[in-house]
Amino acid sequence: MSWQNLSFLTEAAHAEPLCDALLAAGALSAAIEDADAGTPDEQPQFGEPGSVNAPGWKCSRIAALLEADADAAALLAAATAAAGLPGITDYVVELVAEQNWVRLTQAQFEPIQISPRLWIVPSWHDSPDASAINLILDPGMAFGTGSHPTTRLCLEWLEGQVTPACSLLDYGCGSGILAIAAARFGAGQVAGVDIDSQAVMAARDNAERNGVAALFAAQLADLPSPTGGYDIVVANILANPLRVLAPAICAQVRPGGQLALSGILREQAEEIIALYAAWLPLEIAAMREDWVCLAGRKP
Repeated sequence: MSWQNLSFLTEAAHAEPLCDALLAAGALSAAIEDADAGTPDEQPQFGEPGSVNAPGWKCSRIAALLEADADAAALLAAATAAAGLPGITDYVVELVAEQNWVRLTQAQFEPIQISPRLWIVPSWHDSPDASAINLILDPGMAFGTGSHPTTRLCLEWLEGQVTPACSLLDYGCGSGILAIAAARFGAGQVAGVDIDSQAVMAARDNAERNGVAALFAAQLADLPSPTGGYDIVVANILANPLRVLAPAICAQVRPGGQLALSGILREQAEEIIALYAAWLPLEIAAMREDWVCLAGRKP
């Protein structure tokens, strides 16, 4: 079985209407890409839902997947007409042959070295360093595979801060990668909480796969909390929920305990530091690309 890939350039303002029109005209999928990706003119876009002022790229590429027997020219003409836009004559149609999509997807995920002693290794790969701490983690339903700058920032921070038998809470645990890494670093009572039930299930599966005794739940009330709070609390989510959840997150840190926050853009750091100052002082612990990790100790 094969398909066709229809691609063409357009302006940012036309990209979403054209995608919608292509899907309505019969395209199997339609995606917007940065036409300058991989060049010095690439435009990275960071932010969370609702916070990107002008989403899209000045020069956007539309890539649409069509059935093998679809009339690409006719479908594109129908889509542009439906979107109220001039016809597009400069486009490319390429054959997409049947492939082993599982193997192709797996090939995109290689082991990731976080530090000299920590690797994130997909289950279908052998460990590059058998003497290192190797976290077995596959891409899946929950955020956190070690590839995103915020996850790396938290892992690097945890490696330097986790002490033997300390207690740790991963607030918004996603795949559970931070809690699992902390357990492998030697932490004692390790837990994670996430409102997404799929994330909780993924985190439990990942903990079992890595042979650690971390506990995960959708509510804090379902987790046994150490008396006085946790020695370390880490929250790698986004700035908006970090603002809203500040009192709840800080309440989980024991006096003298540490808090690390990530999922924060560089320009958001000062605001988050000022907000959390009511509970504990934070400072920028590390930066990677446009993301920061904030950390501090509760008085």
